Amino acid sequence: MASRWSFAVLVVLAASLVACDPAPSSTGEQPVRPAWQQLTLPSPPGPPGRVLLRDATACAGRWYAVGGVADADGGTRPAAWTSLDGATWAVVPIVAESFYGRQNVLSAAGCRDGALAAVGAKTGGAHGNPRVSTWRQGPDGALVEVSASFETYGGPKAVNVSRLVGGPPGWLIVGNRSSGAAAWVSPDAADFALVEGAPELASDGGGITWAFDATAVPGGWLAVGGVLPGGRIDRDPVAWSSADGRSWRRTTLPGTDRYEELQRVVLTGDAVVAVGLRGTAFGAWRRDDDRWVAVGGFAGAVPSRVPSVDALVAADGRLVAAISDGTSRAVWTSVDRGGSWRRMELPGPVPAGVDGDVAVVAVGRRLWIFVDDGVRPAVWTAEVPADGGVERRGEGPR
Repeated sequence: MASRWSFAVLVVLAASLVACDPAPSSTGEQPVRPAWQQLTLPSPPGPPGRVLLRDATACAGRWYAVGGVADADGGTRPAAWTSLDGATWAVVPIVAESFYGRQNVLSAAGCRDGALAAVGAKTGGAHGNPRVSTWRQGPDGALVEVSASFETYGGPKAVNVSRLVGGPPGWLIVGNRSSGAAAWVSPDAADFALVEGAPELASDGGGITWAFDATAVPGGWLAVGGVLPGGRIDRDPVAWSSADGRSWRRTTLPGTDRYEELQRVVLTGDAVVAVGLRGTAFGAWRRDDDRWVAVGGFAGAVPSRVPSVDALVAADGRLVAAISDGTSRAVWTSVDRGGSWRRMELPGPVPAGVDGDVAVVAVGRRLWIFVDDGVRPAVWTAEVPADGGVERRGEGPR
């Protein structure tokens, strides 16, 4: 079920991108060039293999990175790392409870009160669907697999499990079921309750919904994604708000005849900024005082490929977005809450593809870039000047 649904979504997206108008053109301004310093992640215990880096997070004086290890025979196992200063890293002990849990690759990480929680998966079973597990950090620091019934994340209604976020209300996972956008909520990451078919969150007469990401905001949660109205092939951008993760209120942002969706979201000061696809480019939307406006756009996407926003973080008045244009991965930054953007040079080229990824962590004026180019992973850090200019590539409010 998940594979058929995902394939259909990719076909619609590719068709929409081909029909869209061109991306914004460059002004010729030079990219930001941080003085990157490479850090070292220790090798996880167990048989040797290629380390996979998939996500990273930080809170309350703790840094975390998650992923896995792939051996030469195609087997995988989960892996995670932690740091108290962002410079020296240690392996997080892993306690797997299930057959598929022992083979998980951890793809999403959340942090709350200095503690880590994660989502992982391993493809398997008769239908070859992802076998999803969640993980929580115990009092001894180990990352422990959380037991759950198969249909909590899988089963005949499963589509995908996307992002995990921690915040004052507890923990929230967003993803999608055959009924549309869905959520999973927990006060402590020890037992997630599935919320599917919820009014305004799930698909309805207004269109087919899809959730990508979420963030904690004052008073609860905010999730983002898109909605495909009946008779259309292009999504419109959507945001949902909730006090408890169970009851949701949908806001459809002003859309056009282009394909538009929000793929990542972050709270920056008093504003919420989301970044996603805007036709054949990437665009930002900002919410101030419950009013959403489209702001800056940046970077082009390859029409024959499926682009994505891989990460979005905020710190010290700066936004940093990692994106894939379908061919390669890049990082862009904004110092005016998404109004305009400037490319940031990575330590080296990173191709797009399922075997690689880029994750970003920001604390104050310092950035951490976790790069997996499909061959060898690396972690880099740098301090970025707070007064760096931005390349004016925005499309501006509609």
